[in-house]
Amino acid sequence: MDIIAAAALIAVGIVGAAAVRARALGGAQRPPVAAAEQRPHSVELPPPATSNGGGREHSAELLRREEDLQIREAKLTKRLSEIDSQRQELIVELERVSGVSAVRAKEQLVEQMEDAARQDAAKRVRQIEDETKREADRRVRNILSVVMQRLAAGHAAETTVSVVQLSSDDMKGRIIGREGRNIRALETLTGVDFIIDDTPGAVVLSSFDGVRREIARMTLERLLQDGRIHPARIEEVYFLVKSDLEAHIVEVGEEGAIEAGVQGLHPELVKYLGRLKFRTSYGQNVLAHSVEVSRLAAMMASELGAGAKTARRAALLHDIGKAVTHEVEGPHALVGGDLARRYGESEAVAHAMEAHHNEVEPQTVEAVIVQAADALSGARPGARGESLDQYVKRLRDLEELATRHKGVDRVYAMQAGREIRVIVTPEEADDAAATLLSYEIAREIEKQLEYPGQIKVTVIRESRAVDYAR
Repeated sequence: MDIIAAAALIAVGIVGAAAVRARALGGAQRPPVAAAEQRPHSVELPPPATSNGGGREHSAELLRREEDLQIREAKLTKRLSEIDSQRQELIVELERVSGVSAVRAKEQLVEQMEDAARQDAAKRVRQIEDETKREADRRVRNILSVVMQRLAAGHAAETTVSVVQLSSDDMKGRIIGREGRNIRALETLTGVDFIIDDTPGAVVLSSFDGVRREIARMTLERLLQDGRIHPARIEEVYFLVKSDLEAHIVEVGEEGAIEAGVQGLHPELVKYLGRLKFRTSYGQNVLAHSVEVSRLAAMMASELGAGAKTARRAALLHDIGKAVTHEVEGPHALVGGDLARRYGESEAVAHAMEAHHNEVEPQTVEAVIVQAADALSGARPGARGESLDQYVKRLRDLEELATRHKGVDRVYAMQAGREIRVIVTPEEADDAAATLLSYEIAREIEKQLEYPGQIKVTVIRESRAVDYAR
């Protein structure tokens, strides 16, 4: 504030000096104006001289006027010099009062203006970044919605069904029952859709809940073995199977905890853990995935000197929210964290579970370790399967990408897309060009395709000499 005040004082002094100078200029020019006002018709030129006496009078008048102008010019020059002197004295006095020189005040004022400009520019940049992020989020949601619309049906058909084989198609009539009473009883009790007519020699069970689908499958298989299929028997078998499966789920959960080396889990958490056996993620069993992540996280934590016990427990339970996601709204990571807190797990474990998909920002080393272990388990070659359509598309994309190059004759994708062999025309590509071609194709695959592991590119150039003996 002192700097701004000093700059303002100096600016006021400069303006005041300019005003004084303007007044001086006005005062110096005022006599001619007054003289003009006294002679409203201006100076009348003398009539043309008719004699030598008239010419002398006219010359004397011009000389007097020239002398007057010279006197006024001298006074004006003296006054301007006085004004400049007063201006310098005023600037010196202002510098003394403010303690800042005029040059320094100007520099500081410029610096402050530059700082203000930078702050305005930074605010504008942040505003543009925020607008860009909002626009990007909106576009990403639109793209994802289109992708989900195109792929959801195929994915659901592959991951939400179980198939029960029949000895003959005649069994379908018994499963349906008189006027459909048997199949209605099965669907009402199990909450699963029974699809009878689509597949010869089989019944397709459709449901998003893997546990319900397993109960329905076991119920139908026992009814087929028993041979008695009617509503009363269906209900009896259903409750027997449900009881057996619940006990099996607890056993599976305990086995998973023991295999991962985690003790002291709440019985409800053990039950939820067992239910993960009937969930898959990209073809990977979620319970097996959780046990694998737990082992990886424990090893990584031990190497880094972090809490191995916390990392092990959080990694084993990190996907437990998937066992209840259809019952409770929200991302499975946050649902799992709430379950962990509810059943006595520490805040460190719950936080690492919630942060493994960045629903919350990781705040501990263990949370980052669980993220890394989860990514390693999912990215391991062969851990997660692909649909047949995705598999065929990947092979086709590889072959089309290599075929676009000049001199390529044939392309074969081999070993489930882990290797492609490119056969070139020997007349169009020499050995050096074949080496360069393998490099170019490999780089294009890296840039344009997504794939697990690595893909080997082999370029084959064959020269044949043919002749005939006659």
